[in-house]
Amino acid sequence: MGIEFGLVGLIILVLDIYAIVKTLQSSAGTGAKVIWILVILVFPVVGLLLWFLLGPKGAGAARI
Repeated sequence: MGIEFGLVGLIILVLDIYAIVKTLQSSAGTGAKVIWILVILVFPVVGLLLWFLLGPKGAGAARI
């Protein structure tokens, strides 16, 4: 049971890092980038979902 939760946690971590990198590469303003990164860090799962649905869509923010 612990391995499954660990694997899910690792996947969420990798996706959060991906979202943060893509946010930094986006054409969004600095303030928007900071807010998105804070949302992703404070709420890893919900923040990732919100970023995927509502996040910066500028150049460099290509989706998987």
